[in-house]
Amino acid sequence: MSYDIFQPVHEDFRRNLREFVEKELAPHADEWEEAEEFPRWVFTRMGELGFLGMSYPERYGGDDDRLAEAVFHEEITRCGSAGVAAGLGAHIGIAMPQINRFGTEEQKEKYLVPGIKGESIGALGITEPEAGSDVAGIRTYAVRDGSDWIINGSKTFITNGVRCDWVVVAAKTDRDKGYAGISQFIVDRGTPGFETSKKIKKLGWKASDTGELSFIDVRVPADALLGEENRGFYQIMANFVWERLIMALGAVAGAQLLFDIALQYAKERQAFGRPIGKFQAISHMLADMATEIELGRAFTYHVLKLYVEGKEPVREVAMAKLYACDMACRVADRALQIHGGYGYTEEYPLARAYRDMRLGPIGGGTDQIMREIIARSYGL
Repeated sequence: MSYDIFQPVHEDFRRNLREFVEKELAPHADEWEEAEEFPRWVFTRMGELGFLGMSYPERYGGDDDRLAEAVFHEEITRCGSAGVAAGLGAHIGIAMPQINRFGTEEQKEKYLVPGIKGESIGALGITEPEAGSDVAGIRTYAVRDGSDWIINGSKTFITNGVRCDWVVVAAKTDRDKGYAGISQFIVDRGTPGFETSKKIKKLGWKASDTGELSFIDVRVPADALLGEENRGFYQIMANFVWERLIMALGAVAGAQLLFDIALQYAKERQAFGRPIGKFQAISHMLADMATEIELGRAFTYHVLKLYVEGKEPVREVAMAKLYACDMACRVADRALQIHGGYGYTEEYPLARAYRDMRLGPIGGGTDQIMREIIARSYGL
Protein backbone atom coordinates (compact mmCIF):
# COMPACT_ATOMS: atom_id res chain seq x y z
CA MET A 1 0.00 0.00 0.00
CA SER A 2 1.31 3.47 -0.83
CA TYR A 3 0.98 6.55 1.36
CA ASP A 4 1.35 10.11 0.14
CA ILE A 5 2.48 11.66 3.40
CA PHE A 6 6.21 11.44 2.64
CA GLN A 7 7.92 13.29 -0.20
CA PRO A 8 10.84 12.05 -2.37
CA VAL A 9 13.28 13.93 -0.12
CA HIS A 10 12.04 11.88 2.84
CA GLU A 11 12.47 8.62 0.97
CA ASP A 12 16.03 9.64 0.05
CA PHE A 13 16.64 10.34 3.71
CA ARG A 14 15.11 6.96 4.59
CA ARG A 15 17.50 5.13 2.26
CA ASN A 16 20.56 6.93 3.64
CA LEU A 17 19.53 6.39 7.25
CA ARG A 18 18.64 2.74 6.68
CA GLU A 19 22.03 2.09 5.12
CA PHE A 20 23.75 3.68 8.12
CA VAL A 21 21.63 1.81 10.67
CA GLU A 22 22.09 -1.57 9.01
CA LYS A 23 25.84 -1.15 8.41
CA GLU A 24 27.04 0.77 11.46
CA LEU A 25 24.56 0.03 14.24
CA ALA A 26 22.89 -3.35 13.70
CA PRO A 27 26.15 -5.36 13.65
CA HIS A 28 26.81 -4.22 17.24
CA ALA A 29 23.35 -4.92 18.64
CA ASP A 30 24.24 -8.16 20.41
CA GLU A 31 27.38 -6.65 21.91
CA TRP A 32 25.53 -3.60 23.22
CA GLU A 33 22.67 -5.67 24.60
CA GLU A 34 25.19 -7.80 26.48
CA ALA A 35 26.93 -4.70 27.84
CA GLU A 36 23.56 -3.10 28.67
CA GLU A 37 24.67 0.18 27.10
CA PHE A 38 25.79 1.57 23.77
CA PRO A 39 28.76 3.88 23.24
CA ARG A 40 28.61 7.68 23.00
CA TRP A 41 30.15 7.59 19.54
CA VAL A 42 26.73 6.62 18.24
CA PHE A 43 25.43 10.06 19.19
CA THR A 44 28.42 11.94 17.78
CA ARG A 45 28.50 9.91 14.58
CA MET A 46 24.79 10.43 13.97
CA GLY A 47 25.21 14.10 14.76
CA GLU A 48 27.98 14.37 12.17
CA LEU A 49 25.70 12.82 9.57
CA GLY A 50 22.81 15.14 10.41
CA PHE A 51 20.56 12.44 11.85
CA LEU A 52 19.74 14.13 15.18
CA GLY A 53 18.31 17.49 14.20
CA MET A 54 15.67 16.76 11.60
CA SER A 55 12.79 18.60 13.27
CA TYR A 56 14.82 21.44 14.80
CA PRO A 57 15.32 24.95 13.38
CA GLU A 58 18.06 25.39 10.83
CA ARG A 59 19.70 28.17 12.86
CA TYR A 60 20.63 25.58 15.51
CA GLY A 61 21.88 23.03 13.00
CA GLY A 62 18.63 21.23 12.22
CA ASP A 63 16.50 20.69 9.13
CA ASP A 64 13.15 22.01 10.35
CA ASP A 65 11.39 18.92 8.97
CA ARG A 66 9.10 16.99 11.32
CA LEU A 67 8.38 14.28 8.75
CA ALA A 68 12.10 13.53 8.49
CA GLU A 69 12.14 12.83 12.22
CA ALA A 70 9.14 10.54 11.78
CA VAL A 71 11.22 8.59 9.26
CA PHE A 72 14.03 8.44 11.81
CA HIS A 73 11.82 6.79 14.43
CA GLU A 74 10.68 4.21 11.90
CA GLU A 75 14.12 3.36 10.54
CA ILE A 76 15.97 3.24 13.86
CA THR A 77 13.96 0.09 14.68
CA ARG A 78 16.26 -1.71 12.23
CA CYS A 79 19.25 -1.31 14.56
CA GLY A 80 18.32 -4.58 16.29
CA SER A 81 18.14 -3.09 19.78
CA ALA A 82 15.16 -1.18 21.13
CA GLY A 83 17.48 0.13 23.84
CA VAL A 84 19.56 1.98 21.26
CA ALA A 85 16.43 3.34 19.62
CA ALA A 86 15.12 4.43 23.02
CA GLY A 87 18.29 6.28 24.00
CA LEU A 88 18.44 8.18 20.72
CA GLY A 89 14.70 8.75 20.65
CA ALA A 90 14.58 10.10 24.20
CA HIS A 91 17.31 12.60 23.34
CA ILE A 92 15.81 14.01 20.13
CA GLY A 93 12.12 13.32 20.67
CA ILE A 94 11.55 13.86 24.40
CA ALA A 95 14.31 15.92 26.04
CA MET A 96 15.36 18.43 23.38
CA PRO A 97 11.78 19.33 22.32
CA GLN A 98 11.18 20.86 25.75
CA ILE A 99 14.08 23.25 25.24
CA ASN A 100 13.20 23.95 21.62
CA ARG A 101 9.63 24.82 22.50
CA PHE A 102 10.04 26.64 25.80
CA GLY A 103 13.70 27.60 26.15
CA THR A 104 15.28 31.03 25.92
CA GLU A 105 17.66 31.83 23.09
CA GLU A 106 20.57 31.30 25.47
CA GLN A 107 19.25 27.88 26.54
CA LYS A 108 18.76 26.82 22.94
CA GLU A 109 22.30 27.80 22.03
CA LYS A 110 23.68 26.01 25.08
CA TYR A 111 21.73 22.75 24.76
CA LEU A 112 20.18 22.36 21.32
CA VAL A 113 23.29 23.14 19.28
CA PRO A 114 25.56 20.52 20.93
CA GLY A 115 22.59 18.16 21.27
CA ILE A 116 21.97 18.21 17.53
CA LYS A 117 25.70 17.62 16.96
CA GLY A 118 25.56 14.62 19.31
CA GLU A 119 28.13 16.26 21.60
CA SER A 120 25.79 16.30 24.61
CA ILE A 121 23.02 13.94 25.68
CA GLY A 122 19.75 15.03 27.23
CA ALA A 123 17.11 13.37 29.39
CA LEU A 124 13.67 14.27 30.69
CA GLY A 125 13.03 13.73 34.40
CA ILE A 126 9.32 13.48 35.25
CA THR A 127 8.47 10.01 36.61
CA GLU A 128 9.06 9.40 40.31
CA PRO A 129 8.91 6.31 42.54
CA GLU A 130 5.42 7.33 43.71
CA ALA A 131 4.27 9.36 40.71
CA GLY A 132 4.19 7.75 37.28
CA SER A 133 1.09 8.46 35.22
CA ASP A 134 0.00 11.01 37.82
CA VAL A 135 2.32 13.86 36.85
CA ALA A 136 0.53 16.21 39.23
CA GLY A 137 1.54 13.93 42.09
CA ILE A 138 5.30 14.49 41.82
CA ARG A 139 7.09 15.27 45.08
CA THR A 140 10.36 16.73 43.83
CA TYR A 141 10.29 20.40 44.75
CA ALA A 142 12.25 23.60 44.19
CA VAL A 143 12.39 26.61 46.50
CA ARG A 144 13.87 30.04 45.94
CA ASP A 145 17.03 31.07 47.69
CA GLY A 146 17.85 34.58 46.58
CA SER A 147 18.00 34.49 42.80
CA ASP A 148 18.75 30.73 42.81
CA TRP A 149 16.56 27.67 43.12
CA ILE A 150 17.27 24.68 45.36
CA ILE A 151 15.91 21.34 44.16
CA ASN A 152 15.25 18.23 46.27
CA GLY A 153 13.70 14.95 45.24
CA SER A 154 14.16 11.92 43.01
CA LYS A 155 13.22 10.59 39.60
CA THR A 156 13.06 7.05 38.25
CA PHE A 157 12.82 5.16 34.93
CA ILE A 158 14.73 7.99 33.23
CA THR A 159 16.02 7.00 29.80
CA ASN A 160 19.61 8.28 29.36
CA GLY A 161 19.55 8.87 33.10
CA VAL A 162 22.94 7.27 33.73
CA ARG A 163 25.03 9.25 31.25
CA CYS A 164 23.01 12.32 30.34
CA ASP A 165 24.90 15.61 30.32
CA TRP A 166 21.77 17.49 31.33
CA VAL A 167 18.25 16.71 32.39
CA VAL A 168 15.02 18.67 32.26
CA VAL A 169 13.54 18.19 35.73
CA ALA A 170 9.91 18.68 36.73
CA ALA A 171 9.59 20.05 40.26
CA LYS A 172 6.91 21.60 42.43
CA THR A 173 7.51 25.32 42.88
CA ASP A 174 4.18 25.78 44.65
CA ARG A 175 3.32 22.66 46.61
CA ASP A 176 -0.21 23.87 47.37
CA LYS A 177 -1.35 24.11 43.75
CA GLY A 178 -1.07 20.53 42.46
CA TYR A 179 -0.46 20.41 38.71
CA ALA A 180 -0.64 24.23 38.56
CA GLY A 181 2.41 24.51 40.79
CA ILE A 182 4.92 22.57 38.66
CA SER A 183 7.91 24.15 36.93
CA GLN A 184 10.77 22.74 34.84
CA PHE A 185 14.49 23.25 35.32
CA ILE A 186 17.55 22.29 33.30
CA VAL A 187 20.12 20.66 35.56
CA ASP A 188 23.64 19.98 34.28
CA ARG A 189 25.60 16.86 35.12
CA GLY A 190 28.22 17.78 37.69
CA THR A 191 25.97 20.16 39.61
CA PRO A 192 26.61 19.42 43.32
CA GLY A 193 23.87 17.27 44.80
CA PHE A 194 22.72 15.82 41.47
CA GLU A 195 23.67 12.22 40.81
CA THR A 196 22.49 8.99 39.27
CA SER A 197 21.76 6.88 42.32
CA LYS A 198 21.00 3.66 40.46
CA LYS A 199 21.15 2.05 37.02
CA ILE A 200 17.94 0.05 36.61
CA LYS A 201 18.01 -3.47 35.19
CA LYS A 202 15.08 -4.17 32.90
CA LEU A 203 13.24 -6.97 31.11
CA GLY A 204 13.97 -5.37 27.74
CA TRP A 205 15.45 -2.22 26.21
CA LYS A 206 18.65 -3.45 27.80
CA ALA A 207 21.08 -1.28 25.82
CA SER A 208 19.43 1.93 27.05
CA ASP A 209 20.79 3.33 30.30
CA THR A 210 17.74 3.77 32.51
CA GLY A 211 18.52 5.58 35.72
CA GLU A 212 17.19 6.66 39.07
CA LEU A 213 18.17 10.25 39.77
CA SER A 214 18.73 11.93 43.12
CA PHE A 215 18.59 15.67 43.85
CA ILE A 216 19.82 16.74 47.27
CA ASP A 217 19.98 20.51 47.81
CA VAL A 218 20.82 21.03 44.15
CA ARG A 219 21.39 24.73 43.61
CA VAL A 220 20.69 26.07 40.12
CA PRO A 221 20.68 29.68 38.91
CA ALA A 222 17.56 31.57 37.91
CA ASP A 223 18.30 31.00 34.22
CA ALA A 224 17.96 27.24 34.74
CA LEU A 225 14.18 27.70 34.84
CA LEU A 226 12.73 26.37 31.58
CA GLY A 227 9.70 28.25 30.37
CA GLU A 228 7.35 29.93 32.81
CA GLU A 229 7.24 29.35 36.56
CA ASN A 230 4.31 27.09 37.53
CA ARG A 231 3.60 26.26 33.87
CA GLY A 232 5.67 23.08 33.79
CA PHE A 233 2.69 20.71 33.72
CA TYR A 234 1.32 22.32 30.58
CA GLN A 235 4.76 22.28 28.99
CA ILE A 236 5.10 18.56 29.70
CA MET A 237 1.63 17.84 28.30
CA ALA A 238 2.43 19.82 25.13
CA ASN A 239 5.05 17.28 24.02
CA PHE A 240 3.14 14.15 25.00
CA VAL A 241 1.37 14.18 21.63
CA TRP A 242 4.66 13.87 19.75
CA GLU A 243 6.16 11.39 22.23
CA ARG A 244 3.18 9.08 21.87
CA LEU A 245 3.15 9.45 18.11
CA ILE A 246 6.83 8.48 18.07
CA MET A 247 5.96 5.32 19.99
CA ALA A 248 3.17 4.45 17.56
CA LEU A 249 5.44 4.96 14.56
CA GLY A 250 8.15 2.78 16.10
CA ALA A 251 5.66 0.09 17.09
CA VAL A 252 4.28 -0.22 13.56
CA ALA A 253 7.76 -0.25 11.99
CA GLY A 254 8.98 -2.82 14.51
CA ALA A 255 5.94 -5.02 13.91
CA GLN A 256 6.59 -4.88 10.17
CA LEU A 257 10.14 -6.10 10.70
CA LEU A 258 8.91 -9.03 12.79
CA PHE A 259 6.31 -9.90 10.17
CA ASP A 260 8.98 -9.93 7.46
CA ILE A 261 11.18 -12.21 9.56
CA ALA A 262 8.29 -14.56 10.35
CA LEU A 263 7.13 -14.65 6.71
CA GLN A 264 10.60 -15.56 5.46
CA TYR A 265 10.93 -18.26 8.11
CA ALA A 266 7.51 -19.69 7.23
CA LYS A 267 8.56 -19.98 3.59
CA GLU A 268 11.87 -21.68 4.39
CA ARG A 269 11.13 -23.91 7.39
CA GLN A 270 10.04 -27.39 6.34
CA ALA A 271 7.71 -29.69 8.25
CA PHE A 272 5.94 -32.81 6.99
CA GLY A 273 7.51 -32.32 3.59
CA ARG A 274 6.49 -28.73 2.87
CA PRO A 275 7.09 -25.16 4.10
CA ILE A 276 5.20 -24.47 7.32
CA GLY A 277 3.67 -21.38 5.68
CA LYS A 278 1.60 -23.74 3.52
CA PHE A 279 -0.27 -24.90 6.62
CA GLN A 280 -3.45 -22.93 7.22
CA ALA A 281 -2.71 -22.46 10.91
CA ILE A 282 0.49 -20.58 10.07
CA SER A 283 -0.71 -18.77 6.95
CA HIS A 284 -3.73 -17.39 8.78
CA MET A 285 -1.54 -16.14 11.62
CA LEU A 286 0.52 -14.25 9.06
CA ALA A 287 -2.62 -12.92 7.39
CA ASP A 288 -3.86 -11.56 10.71
CA MET A 289 -0.47 -10.00 11.45
CA ALA A 290 -0.32 -8.29 8.05
CA THR A 291 -3.85 -6.95 8.43
CA GLU A 292 -3.25 -5.50 11.88
CA ILE A 293 0.02 -3.90 10.80
CA GLU A 294 -1.63 -2.18 7.82
CA LEU A 295 -4.45 -0.91 10.00
CA GLY A 296 -1.93 0.43 12.50
CA ARG A 297 0.18 2.08 9.80
CA ALA A 298 -2.79 3.71 8.06
CA PHE A 299 -4.18 5.23 11.24
CA THR A 300 -0.79 6.28 12.60
CA TYR A 301 0.03 8.04 9.32
CA HIS A 302 -3.37 9.72 9.45
CA VAL A 303 -2.53 11.08 12.89
CA LEU A 304 0.96 12.09 11.76
CA LYS A 305 -0.61 14.07 8.92
CA LEU A 306 -2.89 15.88 11.37
CA TYR A 307 0.08 16.69 13.56
CA VAL A 308 2.32 18.11 10.82
CA GLU A 309 -0.62 20.21 9.64
CA GLY A 310 -0.47 22.00 12.98
CA LYS A 311 -3.34 20.29 14.74
CA GLU A 312 -3.14 18.84 18.26
CA PRO A 313 -4.77 15.42 17.80
CA VAL A 314 -4.71 14.39 21.46
CA ARG A 315 -7.53 11.84 21.16
CA GLU A 316 -6.25 10.37 17.90
CA VAL A 317 -2.69 10.06 19.19
CA ALA A 318 -3.95 8.20 22.25
CA MET A 319 -5.83 5.86 19.91
CA ALA A 320 -2.78 5.35 17.70
CA LYS A 321 -0.45 4.60 20.59
CA LEU A 322 -2.97 2.30 22.26
CA TYR A 323 -3.61 0.27 19.11
CA ALA A 324 -0.11 0.24 17.63
CA CYS A 325 1.73 -0.75 20.80
CA ASP A 326 -0.75 -3.49 21.68
CA MET A 327 -0.70 -4.69 18.07
CA ALA A 328 3.10 -4.88 18.08
CA CYS A 329 2.98 -7.09 21.16
CA ARG A 330 0.52 -9.43 19.44
CA VAL A 331 2.69 -9.55 16.31
CA ALA A 332 5.79 -10.31 18.39
CA ASP A 333 3.94 -13.13 20.15
CA ARG A 334 2.75 -14.69 16.89
CA ALA A 335 6.15 -14.29 15.22
CA LEU A 336 7.75 -16.10 18.13
CA GLN A 337 5.10 -18.84 17.96
CA ILE A 338 5.72 -19.34 14.23
CA HIS A 339 9.41 -19.91 15.02
CA GLY A 340 8.51 -22.49 17.66
CA GLY A 341 11.35 -23.48 19.95
CA TYR A 342 13.85 -21.44 17.94
CA GLY A 343 11.85 -18.32 18.66
CA TYR A 344 12.38 -18.85 22.37
CA THR A 345 16.16 -18.91 22.01
CA GLU A 346 18.54 -15.97 21.89
CA GLU A 347 19.90 -17.20 18.55
CA TYR A 348 16.95 -15.58 16.80
CA PRO A 349 15.77 -11.97 17.26
CA LEU A 350 12.28 -12.95 18.40
CA ALA A 351 13.01 -13.34 22.11
CA ARG A 352 14.56 -9.87 22.34
CA ALA A 353 11.77 -8.32 20.29
CA TYR A 354 9.16 -10.02 22.48
CA ARG A 355 10.72 -8.40 25.57
CA ASP A 356 11.27 -5.05 23.94
CA MET A 357 7.77 -4.66 22.55
CA ARG A 358 6.23 -5.13 25.98
CA LEU A 359 7.26 -1.66 27.11
CA GLY A 360 5.10 -0.03 24.44
CA PRO A 361 1.82 -0.35 26.38
CA ILE A 362 3.55 1.15 29.46
CA GLY A 363 5.95 3.91 28.41
CA GLY A 364 4.78 7.39 27.45
CA GLY A 365 1.42 6.75 29.11
CA THR A 366 -0.04 3.33 29.86
CA ASP A 367 -2.84 1.68 27.91
CA GLN A 368 -5.13 2.54 30.80
CA ILE A 369 -4.23 6.23 30.60
CA MET A 370 -4.74 6.20 26.82
CA ARG A 371 -8.23 4.76 27.29
CA GLU A 372 -8.96 7.40 29.93
CA ILE A 373 -7.89 10.19 27.54
CA ILE A 374 -10.05 8.75 24.77
CA ALA A 375 -13.06 8.31 27.04
CA ARG A 376 -12.79 11.84 28.46
CA SER A 377 -12.56 13.28 24.96
CA TYR A 378 -16.13 12.01 24.50
CA GLY A 379 -17.33 13.64 27.69
CA LEU A 380 -17.23 10.47 29.77
